[in-house]
Amino acid sequence: MTTNEIIRLENIRRNFIVGSETVHALRGVNFTINSGEFVTIMGTSGSGKSTLLNILGCLDTPTSGEYYLDSISVRSMGKNERSVLRNRKIGFVFQSYNLLPKTTALENVELPLMYNSSISAKERHELASKALDAVGLSERKNHKSNQMSGGQQQRVAIARALVNNPVIILADEATGNLDTRTSFEILVLFQELHARGRTIIFVTHNPELSAYSSRNIVLRDGKVISDTRNEKQASALEMLQKLPVETD
Repeated sequence: MTTNEIIRLENIRRNFIVGSETVHALRGVNFTINSGEFVTIMGTSGSGKSTLLNILGCLDTPTSGEYYLDSISVRSMGKNERSVLRNRKIGFVFQSYNLLPKTTALENVELPLMYNSSISAKERHELASKALDAVGLSERKNHKSNQMSGGQQQRVAIARALVNNPVIILADEATGNLDTRTSFEILVLFQELHARGRTIIFVTHNPELSAYSSRNIVLRDGKVISDTRNEKQASALEMLQKLPVETD
């Protein structure tokens, strides 16, 4: 295995027993993701992308095949080991933000660090503060999440994903709940993070988003049907600048 390989999937299969039927959600998925890639994983409903996301995020284990995350074999791990690995190695960003409502931005971002006993309260505060600076929310650190717009809440969620310095950011329909302009603002942020060397997997059903990543993997019926590199990555910032400014 090369040193810059973050994810390796080898013949991943995932079957679910539903009544007397066996559903083959993933049917032999193979790919490698290297450090610094920005990969969109696309597929319609029923393609297997949600199952794949759960496996990549160490929330579920494959029926067969091997999954290596940062050179660590995940398949044979118990639930607790997977939980520790997930917390240290992966930053999650969800469609619904998943923030605690009556809690400040800073407290929300500190949350993943609570599980790490080697980090003091002072360090936690500093790391969370830096992560919020990185997503452009320096002025909002003490605002509660229910006092923020959707776009600001998603920025808090991205800061929370960054705070542990994970090897990969795993985003699930991260612009799904946002209007067009705010979606592009969030895409600009993902492209900036990518430019700074972050490895990002962005799972989406929206084919338009593939123009903004460096690589696009498409699933259908539990298999990879295409895996292409994007030679001419579109600029989300240019697109954002072309959008009309909304006035109330």
